[in-house]
Amino acid sequence: MARDTRQRILDCALAMFNAQGEPTVTTNHIADELEISPGNLYYHFRNKDDIIEHLFARYEARMDEVLTPPDGRLPGLEDIWLQLHLVFECIWDYRFLYRDLLEILSRNRRLRIRFARILKRADDRAHAVMRGLSQADVIRAAPAEIDAAATNLLVLATFWLNYAAIRGDRDEQKAIRDGIVQVMMLIAPFLRDAERVHLNQLIRAYTD
Repeated sequence: MARDTRQRILDCALAMFNAQGEPTVTTNHIADELEISPGNLYYHFRNKDDIIEHLFARYEARMDEVLTPPDGRLPGLEDIWLQLHLVFECIWDYRFLYRDLLEILSRNRRLRIRFARILKRADDRAHAVMRGLSQADVIRAAPAEIDAAATNLLVLATFWLNYAAIRGDRDEQKAIRDGIVQVMMLIAPFLRDAERVHLNQLIRAYTD
C-alpha cells in the first residue's frame, strides 16, 4: 500500500509538473490533487526536491535504456530513426525537466551531475552513431564533419520540444515527428545517393 502511495505521488507530481511547470507546483498542491494529507506525502518524500530526484531517477533509467546501441552490429538509418523516436518520447514524458531545467539544476548539485552524465552518454552515443554510419559506408564525411554533426544532432534532439512548445505547437506527436525529421535532415548531406533516397522514403512514410 505504501509503495502504491509513493507511485501515485510520483505520477501525480509528474503530470502536474508537466502541465503547470515545476516552479508553480508545491507539495501541498500535489497532496490536494491526490486528496491526501501533507503529512502523508512527507512520510514518503522529504520535500519537493526529493520528489524531483525520484522522478529524475525514473527518467535516467529510461534514457539509459533508450541510448543502448544495437547489439553486435553497425547502426542503420532505421536504428537511428527508432532511437530518436524513443528519445523524443522520453523527453516529452519528462518535459518539465527540460522546460524548467536551469531552475531545477541551479538548486540541486546532484541532479546537475546526473544530467551532465546523461548528456555525456548521449554525446558519446551520437558520435558513435555517426562513426558507425561512416564505417558502414552509409555516409561520407571527414572526422571534423562527423564530430560537428554529432554535436548538432544532440543539441537539436535535446531542445527541439522546448522550441516547439515556445513556437506554440500543441500536437505533441506532430512535434515529435517534426523533430525526428529535422534531426535526420542533419545527416542527409552526408548520405550516399542510395541512402538519401532511402531517407526520403522514410520521411514520406512517416509524415504522410
